[in-house]
Amino acid sequence: MKNELKQVIVVRDDLKLSRGKLAVQVAHAAVIGYIRSSPDLRRRWLDEGQKKIVLKVKSLEELMGVRVRAETLGLVTGVVQDAGLTEIPPGTVTAIVIGPDEERKIDRVTGNLPLLK
Repeated sequence: MKNELKQVIVVRDDLKLSRGKLAVQVAHAAVIGYIRSSPDLRRRWLDEGQKKIVLKVKSLEELMGVRVRAETLGLVTGVVQDAGLTEIPPGTVTAIVIGPDEERKIDRVTGNLPLLK
């Protein structure tokens, strides 16, 4: 069976962002991950339907720990920092993206994190 691809976006739940603001941060993360991925992974991910999962953490420290673990495994990551025009101060880290990459690789880092609901 072919290894399916996905992209995981991890957001900070402690910021208590409005739903609209949170949606924008997730969108920023998805674009960052796409741009930073290899052309092969981008094409495969697009062909497979662009699977995305949004998970949450409780703090900036936990978020950065997830990023470090992903990078240690050679996964593409990116950090979203807000411009500070509406709800939070400029430069606030709101989310990270991992991938797109193989699900099994990403799950080694994020498999224990809760879904954002």
